[in-house]
Amino acid sequence: MKKVLKAILCAVLALVLVVGGYVAYVFIAYHRLDDNLPLDVVDNTSAKIEAGREYKVVSFNIGFGAYEDDFGFFMDGGDRAWAWSPERLDKNIAAIGDFLNSEDADLLLVQEIDVDATRSYHRDELTTLRALLAGKGYDNVFAENWDSPFLFYPILQPHGAAKAGIGTFAKYNITSSLRRSLPVEDSLMKIVDLDRCYSVSRLPSADGRELVLINLHLSAYTTDGTIATEQLRMLLLDMQNEYDKGNWVIAGGDFNKDLLGNSEAWFGKSDVEYSWAQPIPPDTFYGTAIKIVPPFNGNDPVPSCRNADGPYHYGQYVLTVDGFLVSPNVEVKHADVINTHFRYSDHNPVEMTVVLK
Repeated sequence: MKKVLKAILCAVLALVLVVGGYVAYVFIAYHRLDDNLPLDVVDNTSAKIEAGREYKVVSFNIGFGAYEDDFGFFMDGGDRAWAWSPERLDKNIAAIGDFLNSEDADLLLVQEIDVDATRSYHRDELTTLRALLAGKGYDNVFAENWDSPFLFYPILQPHGAAKAGIGTFAKYNITSSLRRSLPVEDSLMKIVDLDRCYSVSRLPSADGRELVLINLHLSAYTTDGTIATEQLRMLLLDMQNEYDKGNWVIAGGDFNKDLLGNSEAWFGKSDVEYSWAQPIPPDTFYGTAIKIVPPFNGNDPVPSCRNADGPYHYGQYVLTVDGFLVSPNVEVKHADVINTHFRYSDHNPVEMTVVLK
């Protein structure tokens, strides 16, 4: 009997040591990149921005190529941590590349690009997208906003390690780009929220002014949702500062906020309630002249995001979290969601046409 108890005790002790060692590894591995970090620009064009002409801007959170319309992610209530297979992932990334080429955007903002991750079979999606878009001659820049230690959950298909980020592509010369570190939670949730940021790219015009192009992906997996509001406030102040200098400023991406304020009024009530995407508090824009541009067509309303708790279906939680911000010297002609029926991602792409005044 003593031998049995001793064996059980040793097994429990070993388990405690393993779990304790793993927890220590996760926290030791956690790190954040420096703020105001210069980014490398891939230079393919010398063309300059011009005032008075129209530009098409497209933003697309591609969900690391895994979120096909039959995919459910474990952090959203689904049962998968990885893309279905390497073959399906490759096919979906190729389809995303074809779609982006067909849109022929002047300015393209892409979020959730994996460069080395267990969940995407260690495919370098950034290199693949750059190759697929090479015919457009885009200047482009990448900012890392996700570098996760190996997560042993779910048990049967661990999420693993992931390095990912946001990519900015422009048919016009980007002279420099900077990575701004956003505030994140201090709680344990920082382990899954990780190193949120936005990139600030500068595109010169012939008259000496600059278009300041910002690519963003604000926090989603937080305890109360207020951190995304703090992040947005920081961004707005940066944008106002650039506008005060006389520059044009455009920001776009995934806000993880209900940009319509009450999306269910347009898309119907879902069969499951979620609280991760709240409306933007009205005082967030106080003291700035920056305007939000929710992509929306009242005659044919289309959501930009679905909660990936399972395959896409009627009654699933849908809303609009993707959109744009502009300074007052940027005239918005059109903004809408491109209805891909969530074929490639848990997000639909969004588009905007602007004129730089």
